[in-house]
Amino acid sequence: MIARASYDAVAFQDLVFPFLQRDPVLNTQILTNVADRVRGIMSDPEPPVYVSVHSDDDKVIGVAVWTATRGIALGGLPVELVPPVVDVLAEAVPHARSVHGTEEAAKLFAEQYGARTGRSFAVVDRSRLHVLVDFVAKQAEGAPRLATEADLDVLTPMFSAYRLELGHPVEGPAVDRWFLQQRVERERLWLWENAGRAVTLVGHQSPVFGAVRVGPVYTPPADRGHGYASALTAHVTQVLRAAGDEVCLNTDLDNPTSNKIYAAIGYRPVQDFVGYAFT
Repeated sequence: MIARASYDAVAFQDLVFPFLQRDPVLNTQILTNVADRVRGIMSDPEPPVYVSVHSDDDKVIGVAVWTATRGIALGGLPVELVPPVVDVLAEAVPHARSVHGTEEAAKLFAEQYGARTGRSFAVVDRSRLHVLVDFVAKQAEGAPRLATEADLDVLTPMFSAYRLELGHPVEGPAVDRWFLQQRVERERLWLWENAGRAVTLVGHQSPVFGAVRVGPVYTPPADRGHGYASALTAHVTQVLRAAGDEVCLNTDLDNPTSNKIYAAIGYRPVQDFVGYAFT
């Protein structure tokens, strides 16, 4: 087997999507990352590196992606395919800040990539992918609505605070506003409004092969504890489900509150992932 690097999102999509569509829920992160770049609604400070792993008869058997904003995403890459991906990415991006994948694959990647690039690594997050099984509606004071461009002045600092809480690179209000505006224009951003004030935001990806991922979900600290995130996530979930798509989302395993909320809506675990940061 051999791994190859590409810098062309459109060509990469044509090459690997037939493979990834076999499990659009497990592969949701890579599918949406590539699809959004093909659509031109993601901003990258450096060109992403797209990696495909091929069998001896040149069939795609694995996929990984590096972006400057999110690090290396292995998705559901099998552990036995890690070494050729390390070969490509250690050469193409020796400065990657992180890797995310299944427990076994991410650990092996961190060990081999760290050894190749002379860098140390440590676990920084653990997450769980969930899929909706049995929907349960939730209620809170106020009501949901689609966000509009007029909401961006309020939602942009909320989104910037969300990124800061997650430890994502700070790109500045202009980039965050552009990110939200792309989603507003495509009706992919919702807010929960109570007493005329936006108290929670929830976004979602566009469906890819019949699967759609909810996120981001954020309530400012001062507005937490009122059920706004539960109610809005449930509403968005219901809208997406009614469109006929399979709905999924990611949770931080270190946040028992969010995991409890999503379980109560009807989401069930699919796969756990771990993230390692390189220093």
